[in-house]
Amino acid sequence: MNALEASGLSKRYGKKWALENCSFELPAGSIAGLVGPNGAGKTTLLHIAVGLLEPTRGSLRILGEQPGAAHVLSRVGFVAQETPLYKSFSVGDMLSFGAHMNDGFDTELARARFSRLEIPLDQRAGSLSGGQRAQVALALALAKRPEILLLDEPLASLDPLARREFLQTLMEGVADTGVTVLLSSHLLTDLERVCDHMMVLGRGHFRLIGDTADIIRTHKVLIGPSERAGAVSGVEQVLHQSTTERQATLLVRTNGPIIDPAWMVNQVSLEDVVLAYLDSRAASDATDRELHAVQEVAR
Repeated sequence: MNALEASGLSKRYGKKWALENCSFELPAGSIAGLVGPNGAGKTTLLHIAVGLLEPTRGSLRILGEQPGAAHVLSRVGFVAQETPLYKSFSVGDMLSFGAHMNDGFDTELARARFSRLEIPLDQRAGSLSGGQRAQVALALALAKRPEILLLDEPLASLDPLARREFLQTLMEGVADTGVTVLLSSHLLTDLERVCDHMMVLGRGHFRLIGDTADIIRTHKVLIGPSERAGAVSGVEQVLHQSTTERQATLLVRTNGPIIDPAWMVNQVSLEDVVLAYLDSRAASDATDRELHAVQEVAR
């Protein structure tokens, strides 16, 4: 079963397309990173998924249902950008509000997380630090016991320690409930630590979708003679190339083993792969056929 599934999903604001002809499948049980620069369309996608926006054309299904339908909202958790909380409410008030608004709300789960994180129930939400606000919002979302949890840039304003604590709480929640997670961020190092699936969005189009381990496995850095850079057995696509008079360094997507002894094969970081797909020149040259091939290879 797919937790999220889109076909030809597009959203336009005036003359600008925030998303254009996006098709993808996110398997249930995944912990997926939604990666892209500011303005890539990440927030628009998440807002469509929770029913806050309607697509201009195409479709998206969440847990097999129409986004925003009353019977599906109880199965979806969402933490928006800036982790909005009622500033005049205490943490305990937010807890009571969550329990009142959601059937099956696990109050004790949230209380236990607040206790472990040393967040007092009588503290006003407006006086919490950025890290504490993010933790409160996450705990409330997890206490809803959702089947899918959508998080929109929850790490952006947090310091490294707060990010680590947030991700630890998230992974504990995943272990407890098996919830599917889609985590939007541009902090690739953090995503690489926790995500088993990666969705790379640039300028309203998906550039790469697939299992994180498979993406790393099928991408390599090759170093070898510049005069032979044009054709290397086992290379499906060259994503980035730098060349001197004698030596070429290639970041490539492979479709087989690199057995030519003239080429040194090195591992590549997820960050380097993502940046290569988001490079403006590579993005402008990509065709729908190539993007489909990327998804098939990365599965």
